[in-house]
Amino acid sequence: MNIAVSGIGYVGLSNAVLLAQHNKVVAFDINPQRVESINSRKTPFEDSCLQEFLSEKALQLRATTNPHDAYADADFVIVATPTDYNSETNEFDTTSVESCIRDILSINKKATIIIKSTVPLGYTRSAIDYFKNANIIFSPEFLREGTALHDNLYPSRIVIGSNSDRAQLFASLLQQGAFKKNIPVLFTENTEAEAIKLFSNTYLALRIAYFNELDTYAKSHSLNTRQIIEGVSLDPRIGKHYNNPSFGYGGYCLPKDTRQLLANYGDVPQHLVRAVIESNATRKLFLASDIISRGPKVVGVYRLAMKANSDNFRETSITEIIEQLTRKGITVVIYEPLLTDETFMNLKVIKCLDKLKQVADLIIANRLSDELDDVREKVYSRDLYKTDH
Repeated sequence: MNIAVSGIGYVGLSNAVLLAQHNKVVAFDINPQRVESINSRKTPFEDSCLQEFLSEKALQLRATTNPHDAYADADFVIVATPTDYNSETNEFDTTSVESCIRDILSINKKATIIIKSTVPLGYTRSAIDYFKNANIIFSPEFLREGTALHDNLYPSRIVIGSNSDRAQLFASLLQQGAFKKNIPVLFTENTEAEAIKLFSNTYLALRIAYFNELDTYAKSHSLNTRQIIEGVSLDPRIGKHYNNPSFGYGGYCLPKDTRQLLANYGDVPQHLVRAVIESNATRKLFLASDIISRGPKVVGVYRLAMKANSDNFRETSITEIIEQLTRKGITVVIYEPLLTDETFMNLKVIKCLDKLKQVADLIIANRLSDELDDVREKVYSRDLYKTDH
């Protein structure tokens, strides 16, 4: 098949690489540096599995900044452009998706358009009506930053918002590229597929918030968080996964997806979704207050990303804690080897970890690392298991 992918972010590129094992794939992006990077077989962001495939696999993949070059011969076009949450309108900004669909239809009306960008509930149905084109299908992604291709090779499930012949063909292409066998495949309506995405991520956010609130209670009463979590998690209905306390959920997906789901409720009665969002904000305020109570003069920040193998600093929970510390007049310095700038948030970026250890009298780390073992006595973290979840 001829497949085009619009948007070379971690969702778009991981799908492009997955499908390029057996199909001709052209990746389109307006960013010439990303296009050049792909054509040079280098990933533009952190993902070791993606880099391995780009470097070593015989992929039928090329990238372009020309939309006509990408779309003209495509049987399928995957839309993976960013949809950031707009707090003023209380919904995702889907401008890039609409612009992409418009370009595709102006070049190739026969292509089936697969939306992978996260959108509000009911969006795809409205897009079908607006563009008067039934060949628009929503198919959610369930990928983690830093392991996006791995998650496509070993997917938990494949969800397609249609049961048409084209939808079934697209599902078969995803199965063909995956290493995992017997993948659960679910064909739904488009709005149900959109709901699966938002409710899945909101549940993950809820679980994070729950174990963080458990940790907040235990810390406030000088109890052993680990013992409580291990006892709770031994219940097979709860399980030992996604139970590691943190500075709060953050990153690209969970903050915006939870807010979008809350906005979609509208007049529908709910308490839990709003409570998840509020709990996350409360957690960061509690931890910032706890850090401040220790009276540090200089706080060092060990890494800005939420987890290992990620280079995404957007909406990370640690930045909100930093803001609380600086408001109290505490000096904050940052160690983040992926930053090339001398400052971040108008704060000094230290390039050498040893120097951070010397100048900071308290080091905050959302996730612990062996690199901090020699200064463990002045590291502040709620990480119990040295895992990302």
